[in-house]
Amino acid sequence: PFCSFYCRRKGYSKAVEAAMADLLPPLTAAQVDAKTKVDEKVDYSNLPSPVPYEELHREALMSLKSDNFEGLRFDFTRALNQKFSLSHSVMMGPTEVPAQSPETTIKIPTAHYEFGANYYDPKLLLIGRVMTDGRLNARLKADLTDKLVVKANALITNEEHMSQAMFNFDYMGSDYRAQLQLGQSALIGATYIQSVTNHLSLGGEIFWAGVPRKSGIGYAARYETDKMVASGQVASTGAVVMNYVQKISDKVSLATDFMYNYFSRDVT
Repeated sequence: PFCSFYCRRKGYSKAVEAAMADLLPPLTAAQVDAKTKVDEKVDYSNLPSPVPYEELHREALMSLKSDNFEGLRFDFTRALNQKFSLSHSVMMGPTEVPAQSPETTIKIPTAHYEFGANYYDPKLLLIGRVMTDGRLNARLKADLTDKLVVKANALITNEEHMSQAMFNFDYMGSDYRAQLQLGQSALIGATYIQSVTNHLSLGGEIFWAGVPRKSGIGYAARYETDKMVASGQVASTGAVVMNYVQKISDKVSLATDFMYNYFSRDVT
């Protein structure tokens, strides 16, 4: 294009234009790839914030781990004002219990009623659930600052050693996320995930359970574009998890997952 423009300005003939074009060879494929790489150069000072570590596989879980149940369920929620609401839930259906043989399924008919109270605020979330069997679920989420969030979950039951409690402290940096976990049985855990490029993020986790005296470490990776999400996770507990989601359109996506435990040799 430069030769043609220059020759037309000077009034040169087509022969002179062709001769000048031969002196300027076209860009090679390597030069084109190099130019593309320059255009897509990563700005490491302005990387996006990654997803939380516990949400590495959220797109696949939304498609593959939907809330399915067997029986009848009725939910009713009434808002008393903009921040406070009450909920009622009735569930009737069988509950599966573990059996000695993996090929045998034991189902026990159950029915329960659940009453809940919810408080929503931009910086505070309170959710409580109480059931007829005596179980009490409570959840809290409070934004202490724009970057520091405190979460708490509790389950109180009449059964011995079945009550649970967990506290999470989440900190969101400009291109990373860190979390500290504290729970019953002297459980201490920490996770960290860092954006390496605009599409790739890497992270790791470590935990210590004081009562059974067990510890573990894990690693994770997540690659995301506008069309696909791929994530993988491996832990010293033996778990290997891989997920892939292909986005067909705004309303359609395809998802698949692979789970393996190299101690028990179970594959799903």
